[in-house]
Amino acid sequence: MKALTLEAYNQLSYGDAPDPEYGNTDVLIRVNACGICGSDIHGMDGSTGRRIPPIIMGHEAAGTISSIGSEVTGWNIGDRVTFDSTIYCGSCKYCDAGKVNLCEDRKVLGVSPGEYRQHGAFAEYVSVPERILYKIPDNLSFEEAAFVEPVSIALHGVNRTPVKDGDTAVVIGSGMIGLLVIQALRIKGATKIIAVDIDPEKIKTAISVGADHGIISDENALNEIKALTQNGADIAMEVVGMSPTLNLAIESVRKGGSIGIIGNIQNKTDFPLQSVVTRELTIYGSCASECEYSESLELIASESIKVSNLITAIAPLSEGSEWFKRLYDGKEDMLKVILRPDSEIN
Repeated sequence: MKALTLEAYNQLSYGDAPDPEYGNTDVLIRVNACGICGSDIHGMDGSTGRRIPPIIMGHEAAGTISSIGSEVTGWNIGDRVTFDSTIYCGSCKYCDAGKVNLCEDRKVLGVSPGEYRQHGAFAEYVSVPERILYKIPDNLSFEEAAFVEPVSIALHGVNRTPVKDGDTAVVIGSGMIGLLVIQALRIKGATKIIAVDIDPEKIKTAISVGADHGIISDENALNEIKALTQNGADIAMEVVGMSPTLNLAIESVRKGGSIGIIGNIQNKTDFPLQSVVTRELTIYGSCASECEYSESLELIASESIKVSNLITAIAPLSEGSEWFKRLYDGKEDMLKVILRPDSEIN
């Protein structure tokens, strides 16, 4: 098969790769669409330590079942499917409790942190266990279905944080996940949503998807947030993962407020302990998604969460290296780039 492989840090190569092996309980999927995730961009240069070459990245994908293992039931060749980015064991105490994102033997498609290597979907084919499959609604394109993974992450982060009808929420970071968090917050009942970002163009996009206000992240941001929220929001969602943005999220909520943390660019950050303790704030960490895939597909299919307007480009997989470089350079205003195997375009 053809694949886009990270051969060395910052070196992506398009060419032949071995066809994926699949076991008795696995399915082989012909990939129709796979989105480039921000974690792939950050992982490409080795800074995260979770994309050790050689690795075929890609975990935001959808496709068609090409072959099925001998013990697979309920699925047929030709079925249109998407799948969880997390490969969970299905039998540990966390999986038994429905917390598959905390699985004791968790692996992630397109990731190679050292203890495992799990090739992903920037390829013509990918193999996954049947237990992580989801049927694509008939009215969704493969490109739209490929959004289910980032939508599920945004939804899980919001579900982890206690959102009540009428709440005021601040979203720190208006990248892809931040834009989806804004939409999820609205669905869950937030009535005033404030988007914060360093990029004015991203602020404009945040308002276009449902934010009520946009604030540039500078030395005046906190005062502006407090002016709009009567001295603090009920909830802040941090979708970046750096010391300045984490601190802004914490300081932007009222006493007794809640902070949901999805972003994790930095392994360690400064933490304003006294502010959290003396104001009795509650911090909710959020990892991947738990059981939100079905809900996410329903929300996309009903257009309660809109994704098609977030697609910047649909490009052949053979051009993937160029698109990665453009996204990495960050000189253009781009949101989601989706790659399709050349055989699916021609």
